[in-house]
Amino acid sequence: MDANEETAGRTAPLSPAVFYILFALADEDRHGYAIMQETVKLSEGDFRMGPATLYTNIQRLLASGLIQEAPGGGSEERDARRRFYRLTRQGRTAMEQELERMRKVLRRAQRYLLAPKAVH
Repeated sequence: MDANEETAGRTAPLSPAVFYILFALADEDRHGYAIMQETVKLSEGDFRMGPATLYTNIQRLLASGLIQEAPGGGSEERDARRRFYRLTRQGRTAMEQELERMRKVLRRAQRYLLAPKAVH
């Protein structure tokens, strides 16, 4: 990634699907179906994605280096048919940058909404 792409990535919001995939992988490795389940849990049911959206975004995230395939073993859930994914350092940075962007937007919105309005 060159400097321009990195700078652009800091200001551009992540899509909801990408945000929730990264969020779902923040605490542990997961396979696709577990990512979909965790997304529903993390969004308290407000966001759901189907397999096509999930796997299209997983391929993009793998290609961009934000996630990687995780080695199997160590879990009853792991088997040869399931691919597990994990957040990379770059993915964690992207997630942190997105959370900071959201915090800034929220602070601006709160200042705007709570600021006294001029009376006409």
